[in-house]
Amino acid sequence: MMRSALFLGMIILLFGACTSLFQKGQNQFLAGDYQLAINSFTQILEDDPDNKEANFYVAESYRLSNRIEKSSEYYKKLVEEEETFESYFRYGQSLKSQGKYEDAEEAFAKAKELTLNDNFQRQVDMELASIQRVEEIEDYYPYMEVQNYELLNTSGSDYAPVFSEGFVYFTSTRTASGIYPATGMPYTKIYRARAEGVKVDVQNVQEMPEFRNEDGLNQGAIAISPDGNTIIYARGNSRSNKDLPEVHLFASYFRGGGFTQPVWMPVNEDEFWFNSTPAFSPDGNELYFTSNRDGGRGGLDLYKATKLANGDFGNAVNLGAQINTPGNEMFPYVAPDGKLFFASDGHPGYGKLDIFVAEQTENGWEVKNLGPNINTVADDFGIFFTNYPKEGFLSSNREGGAGDDDIYYFEDKTPKPKIVNVLLNVVTKEKKDDGSEEVLPQTRVVLYDQSNKNIGGDFSSQSGRLRFTLTPNQEFSMIASKSGYFSKTVSYSTVGKTPNPEDLIQEVTNIVLDTTIVLEPLILERSIVLENIYYDLDKADIRPDAAEELDKLVQILKDNPKIRIELSSHTDARASDSYNDALSQRRAESAVEYIASQGIDRDRLVPKGYGRRQLIIENAQTEEEHQVNRRTEFKVIEVMD
Repeated sequence: MMRSALFLGMIILLFGACTSLFQKGQNQFLAGDYQLAINSFTQILEDDPDNKEANFYVAESYRLSNRIEKSSEYYKKLVEEEETFESYFRYGQSLKSQGKYEDAEEAFAKAKELTLNDNFQRQVDMELASIQRVEEIEDYYPYMEVQNYELLNTSGSDYAPVFSEGFVYFTSTRTASGIYPATGMPYTKIYRARAEGVKVDVQNVQEMPEFRNEDGLNQGAIAISPDGNTIIYARGNSRSNKDLPEVHLFASYFRGGGFTQPVWMPVNEDEFWFNSTPAFSPDGNELYFTSNRDGGRGGLDLYKATKLANGDFGNAVNLGAQINTPGNEMFPYVAPDGKLFFASDGHPGYGKLDIFVAEQTENGWEVKNLGPNINTVADDFGIFFTNYPKEGFLSSNREGGAGDDDIYYFEDKTPKPKIVNVLLNVVTKEKKDDGSEEVLPQTRVVLYDQSNKNIGGDFSSQSGRLRFTLTPNQEFSMIASKSGYFSKTVSYSTVGKTPNPEDLIQEVTNIVLDTTIVLEPLILERSIVLENIYYDLDKADIRPDAAEELDKLVQILKDNPKIRIELSSHTDARASDSYNDALSQRRAESAVEYIASQGIDRDRLVPKGYGRRQLIIENAQTEEEHQVNRRTEFKVIEVMD
């Protein structure tokens, strides 16, 4: 009897202890002390692993303290005990945050079967669509490499670095006093170190000197105005009933040689709203931040406030449905080109927070995931460019870090393009009377690109040589000129004359090519025969083949805009003088009209028909000899000033 009474007493004592521990954990949960609640309910689960209430509170405590990846085993217990939409939906989120996408899809599909609520159905559809689009995500910066800043990080949390006036400022738990009961981590403070871009003086990290960090508070997520005169940061999580109940934005201003004590900003509006992660626009006239204020899309949304006449920020507006989702959007960064970078767990991503970029288009914002070389299944957030868009910092609690949240730096490692130089050796020559060619020194050669832009020019040496450096796969032209010679345009193409860059081994490859430009002497009254100018019998019409040859004369006239020419037509000795004179005149005039139609001033052209009065071969007998006499010529009759 005494043994039974003793056993009953032990049961009552144990039940009372469990009830007391359960009540303690519940109070801790309701107070937002999630890590303490986890500790309490874990003790209950050691003796009763299937305790539904304890599993619920541990799962929710991990979720609400942003550690949902640790909650899956507890949500699994809940769905085994009772199938509800909430438990399956949260279970799916916890699996997704670990990169277990197939298992997460099954959980979300089950959740969808357990609700008729349209809003819940939409949330599930968004999660499923996000998973299905994971494989479609591409690197926004294909050659960006991310590295843990091992020498800067600690075993605690280090995150949200910003760069200003030679210093990097960041949030850290490294020397903070007291433990924040929601996470079990020390309270955060703001620190700084000298930096040159992403190169930080890690040996001399100090608490920020502009104003004092407060003990027993989380403070961080700092923003500094472009002029360096305003500091805005988030402050909250006080355990004092006399303090503000939520996280809010505070501002310190540079006045009289120093910074003022931080003051609560009116843009917070309501003391029960959460406001954090501030960022300035490049001109300092707009403040971006995250808030859970009324009227949002759900979770945390991004807002933009405008600087007022008194220097405060007000009139905060929600950035809208293209940016904000039912999930959380935070840690904005506005780039110099207007692109908006931010972290989100609502847009299609890998698990928890990913970093996204929003670009303005004619249809509003277009949001893109930065891709797998930036984001992971863990939290990735707080991007800040020190040299946009080549390098900067970001924060992450990805696997392999030094502590919880770590600071990472990234650099663009785009491989330098292999350079191909086309070295064109040009030789300038003149054509002699006997048809031979000799070097023509001191000839000016001007180079033009395919848009007819002058890109260089020089005189050939005494040996008639000069060199141009050209780009591969382009069209060029050169105009060579020298007093006493016809100027001449020569086209030159490098298309297909160089190897493919991907086949190159050396960083710089020089391809040497050669060409020759031959000029003809410009002698007044000296006749020059135009080859292959043919006419149909007894006609003066310009045939297509004749037009092709006349185009060469057109180019000569364009290259030499100060010359006037006589264009003459000659016949053979057959037929009468009057007939040949008239025919040759018509042919000469027809040629002149064609040349004028190509843009040459008519006043520079004199047509002349000589009939058979200037035969080259007297008493021609063969058709070949007659053809020599039937010719078209031109001669320069004047060089105008």
